[in-house]
Amino acid sequence: MNIVVLDGHTLAGATDPAWDAFREFGRLTVFDRTPADDILRRAGNAEIVLTNKTPLNRETIRKLTHLRYIGVLATGYNVVNVIAAAKRGVVVTHVPEYATASVAEHVLACLFEHARGIGEHAYSVRKGRWCRSPDFCYWLWDLTELAGLTLGVVGFGHIGRAVTQRALAFGLRVLVHTRTPPAQPVAGVSFVALDTVFKESDFVSLHCPLTPDTEKMVHAGRLALMKPTALLINAARGGLVDEEALAAALNGGRLGGAMLDVLSAEPPDEKNPLLHARRCTITPHNAWGTQAARRRLMALAADNLRAFLAGRPQHVVTSPEAAAPAPGSV
Repeated sequence: MNIVVLDGHTLAGATDPAWDAFREFGRLTVFDRTPADDILRRAGNAEIVLTNKTPLNRETIRKLTHLRYIGVLATGYNVVNVIAAAKRGVVVTHVPEYATASVAEHVLACLFEHARGIGEHAYSVRKGRWCRSPDFCYWLWDLTELAGLTLGVVGFGHIGRAVTQRALAFGLRVLVHTRTPPAQPVAGVSFVALDTVFKESDFVSLHCPLTPDTEKMVHAGRLALMKPTALLINAARGGLVDEEALAAALNGGRLGGAMLDVLSAEPPDEKNPLLHARRCTITPHNAWGTQAARRRLMALAADNLRAFLAGRPQHVVTSPEAAAPAPGSV
């Protein structure tokens, strides 16, 4: 059996022992990256294709005549034309929930960095400012204590819940907006309207899927509701935010800051207005990418393939409507 990994670089190098779990199923070939023009040449004889972000469109799936199974090495599977796969009888699976803790921890790291500026203060010391200081201490701006402040969480899936639990442990008040509030109360959490989250929160963190209803939900009008000192955090999907409107709010001093792990196009165009916006910190879509999460993803992907070969497929993608990534997923 031929197994081809089209883009394994973000998970592990081609010779990494983590791929050994897949070698038990057949002949494994791992490519770091695969341009669209090379997909058919590289995977033409494959029965099993694993992809993270390399698209498998209708025409490509039609031409991969040996194909039986597509394993998406991520939670979101919009890179695969699932209708075309279903018509061919090709099973498509994905890997849910592998990065919940990693993404939640990234959000808390954003809160602390914004509140205390540890990186910038350490940099100022390295540049000699403390050595030149007339006092035993200094701060570059007023430092913030998180306890007692309000975090707004938009979306209450696995990652939204994990962020909420961690925020409560640090004494934050938590407001949540979700389409389906839980039947039972959650201690320390108030479920409110979306605009209320933006009006009352000191920090707003996005954890909802990107759908036609949520695209650019953070627009100029909603940004205008936020406190001028508030921080927007997005570790979900870049398309949730109107980037031009956010850049304008930051550059106009109408928002305290933004910490973004995702953008509408990745890698971004050099002209993206957020790349040079004031008080905007951008990380390269790596909130999910701890070593623990990557190893967990690969182990679960191997489990998916094992289950398929045993005739008991799991985590199967069954409808294109579900192809929008889960909240905060990659």
